[in-house]
Amino acid sequence: MGRYLAIRIRPVWHRSGTGLARDSTWLVAGYTHRVTSPPVRYRSDEEDSARWIGFPFREGDIVISTRSKTGTTWVQMICALLIFQTPELPEPLGRLSPWLDHLITSREEVYAQLDHQQHRRFIKTHTPLDGIPLDPRATYIVTARHPLDMAVSLYHQGDNIDRARVRQLADQPEPAAPLPARTPLRQWLLEWIDDDADPREEMDSLPGVMWHLSDAWARRSQPNVLLVHYDDLLRDLDGEMRRLARRLGVTASEQAWPSLVQAATFEQMRARADQFVTAGGILKSSAAFFRRGRSGAGREILTDAEIDHYYQRAAQLAASDMLAWLHSADHSRPSSA
Repeated sequence: MGRYLAIRIRPVWHRSGTGLARDSTWLVAGYTHRVTSPPVRYRSDEEDSARWIGFPFREGDIVISTRSKTGTTWVQMICALLIFQTPELPEPLGRLSPWLDHLITSREEVYAQLDHQQHRRFIKTHTPLDGIPLDPRATYIVTARHPLDMAVSLYHQGDNIDRARVRQLADQPEPAAPLPARTPLRQWLLEWIDDDADPREEMDSLPGVMWHLSDAWARRSQPNVLLVHYDDLLRDLDGEMRRLARRLGVTASEQAWPSLVQAATFEQMRARADQFVTAGGILKSSAAFFRRGRSGAGREILTDAEIDHYYQRAAQLAASDMLAWLHSADHSRPSSA
């Protein structure tokens, strides 16, 4: 009789006929993937992906789908530069590219704002693609960043958010008791690695990150889905902007091009932070939003053994080819690039 090796992993979340269901399963390649219809609903205290249902798409729309702290504002800025062909944007970036599923602004107000726009629209969301209507007239850009770096940035961002203001804008009640002190960063990061959260409810958990990227990776051959890696932007901003321009069908003059690339650098964006980060006054500091702008933060905090544990954990949650692209500092782009 032949012998078979099966690997028992942690309970995972898989697709069911009604959305996501928790199950202990036997997997080798990570999450199973199946496209669902209607879209999965993702909700948090501040977001609700159901606001996408019924959105009237236009020809040429761009949807920027990211996890938090993976280069969202960076890619929004690049899209703005390609669309307007000048570093001097006509409005703050948050007005030009609203976050559609963010509850601090009503759905009606965001829809009206987008309806009145005459330029090519580029819309922000933190919802995975399986939670958004996929319209053939639109291009969907999904950004990726090494999850450990993303998590460190997310931790620091937590100190920069005015939680009371968020609760006020999202019409949430005040907590009944004072919130406990934050867990120190290293301990928090280790707990983040081991967290078995529902990716639909904890989208910035490690399972949530892997779910978001695995879904996009499975769609990478579709002509209107484009994956962008944070490290590629760091390594070759000019080349990545040209790749984005080609995929979006944008032609920029060579005379204007150097100024567009310069305007998209981390240094320039941080210097003009108040023009980019105008999220309803929920940040304590716009400049602090652009904290570091390079890779490696997570690996600087953890020991070699703890980093190895992260990679073992990641291997439980996603397919090896996607992880090779996600983790390698000198990776090859997806075949559809």
